[in-house]
Amino acid sequence: MAGNVRNMTNRNGRYHARLVVPKDLRSIIGKTELRTPLGADWREALKLLPGAIAQLQHRIALAERQAGKGKPRYPLAPDQIAANLYTRRLVQDELMREHPGYASTSIDDRLVSRLRAGIAGSATNQELAELVGAQIEVFRNLGNLEAALGSKEWRDIARALCTAELEALGRVAERDEGDFSGKPTAPLIINAQPPEDAPAPVSLTKLWNSYVQSRQDLGYMGDGGRRQELAVRSLRKFLRHDNAAKITKKDMTDWVEDTLKEKQPSTINKVYLPTIRSLFRWATEKDMMIDNPAAGTKLASKRAVQNRERGYTTDEATKLLQAVHSYEPKVGHHGKVMEAVKVTAAKRWVPWLCAFTGARVAEITQLRREDIREVDGDLVIRITPEAGGTKSGQWRDVPLHPQIAALGFPTYLDTINSGPIFHNATEPKLYQRHAKKLANRIGDWLNEEKLVPGGVQPSHGWRHRFKTVGRELAIQDRVLDAIQGHAARTAGDAYGDVTLATKKASIKRFPDYSVK
Repeated sequence: MAGNVRNMTNRNGRYHARLVVPKDLRSIIGKTELRTPLGADWREALKLLPGAIAQLQHRIALAERQAGKGKPRYPLAPDQIAANLYTRRLVQDELMREHPGYASTSIDDRLVSRLRAGIAGSATNQELAELVGAQIEVFRNLGNLEAALGSKEWRDIARALCTAELEALGRVAERDEGDFSGKPTAPLIINAQPPEDAPAPVSLTKLWNSYVQSRQDLGYMGDGGRRQELAVRSLRKFLRHDNAAKITKKDMTDWVEDTLKEKQPSTINKVYLPTIRSLFRWATEKDMMIDNPAAGTKLASKRAVQNRERGYTTDEATKLLQAVHSYEPKVGHHGKVMEAVKVTAAKRWVPWLCAFTGARVAEITQLRREDIREVDGDLVIRITPEAGGTKSGQWRDVPLHPQIAALGFPTYLDTINSGPIFHNATEPKLYQRHAKKLANRIGDWLNEEKLVPGGVQPSHGWRHRFKTVGRELAIQDRVLDAIQGHAARTAGDAYGDVTLATKKASIKRFPDYSVK
C-alpha cells in the first residue's frame, strides 16, 4: 500500500514525496513540511522517491546551515548510507534504460578493480575521494554525516560506498543480460537497517480524549462528545489499531465505504466524517499529527426528497396528542401494570411539552423536578446542561402553555419530590444517557402506534411545527429562537434579552389542542 511507504503520501490520487520540517527550522523554510510531486503512477513514484527525498533533505540541510547548526540532522550509519546509494543507483539504471543503446555500454573493468581495492582498505584517502568523495559530500549536504576527510569514520563510509557502487554494477551487468531478479550479496547492504524516521505512534484514543477536553474547556461538548465518539470507535474498529500516525487517506476512504454497510449516508456525512475531520485538523494544528488524512474525504449522497412539510399538520398533531392523552399502559395477569410509572408519564406528557415548547425531545426527557417552578401563577421549565445536556451548552427558561396545567401536569409533578421526572437514573453522570434512551423509546413507540406520518421525524416534527405556528401568529423569529434554543441569526440579534415575560406572552398566544 502507498500509505506504508516511508516519506510518500497520496493526495487525491497523486503521489508526493514528503518530509517534515523540524520545528526549529520552520521559521526559516516557511513551511511545516516539504513535498515534491511524483505523479499518479505508483511504480514511477517509487522510482522517483529516493531522489526527491534527497532534494528535500538538501533544502533542510541548507536551512540548518543558515540556522548555524553543525550536527547532522539525519545521521546515518555507513551501512544505511551504502544501502541508500545502492537503491539510487538502481533507480538511475532503470531510468536510463528508457534510452536506446544504454544497455550496450560496457562496464569499466578498471573501475571494478579500484572499487575492490577501496573495499579491501588498500586505497589511499586520495583514491577513495576520487571514487566516492562526491557521494560523501552529497550525504554531508543532506545532513547524514559530518566525518572529516581522512578520519576513520570517513574511510568507513567511503569503503561502504565502494561496496554499494560495486554491488550496483553487478546488478547492472545482470540486467544487461536480461536478468532483473538480482539481489545484493554484500552483508553490509543486506543487513542495513532502514532509518528510523517514521512518525512516532499517536494513540487515537488519547487524541480523542484530549480533543474532547479542549472543546469542553471552551464551553462545548458538555456531553463529552458521546455521539461523536461513535465515529472514533468505528474508525478504530475498522483499522484494528490505535495509531493515528499510521492512518492514510486510503484508510479513510475504505473506512467510509465499510461504514456504509451499517450506517446511513446522512449519518456519515453529518456526524462521522465531520467528527474525524475536526479531530485530525485539531491534532495537526497542535503538531500532534503530521497531516490530516481525513481532509477532502467525502461521501456523495443523494439529495433528500421532501414530499411534504417537515412538521406535523394541525390534524396530525391533534390526533397524536389525543392518543397520548388517553394512553393507558398494558395490564398483565393479576392486574399488574406492565410498565414503569415514569415511562407511562413520559408517553403522556413529553409530546405535549414538545408541542408547546418546540424543545428537543431529549431536553424534555431529562427534566428534573428542580427544573420546574411556578412564576406568577405559570409553570416555567429550565432546560439546563446540568440535567443532562443541551446542544448549545446554554440554559434557557421556557414558560409552559396554560393547557398543560389544565390537563393535570402539576398533579403528576406533585408525585415527584426531586430528581428526574421521566427516568429513574440516580447519578447525575447517567442522566443524559437515560434521557436519550427514553427519547428514542418514545419515538419508536409513536412510530409503532402509527402516530407519526411518513416524512416527519417524531421529535423534530414538533420543532418545525412550533416555528410554523409561531410565524402564523406573527411572533418574531428571535423570540421563537430564544424559546427553542436556536442561536442568534445575526450579530444584532445577540443584543438585548428575550425576557421571560416576552416568552410567556408569546406562548399564551398558541391555541389549545382539542382533546375530545
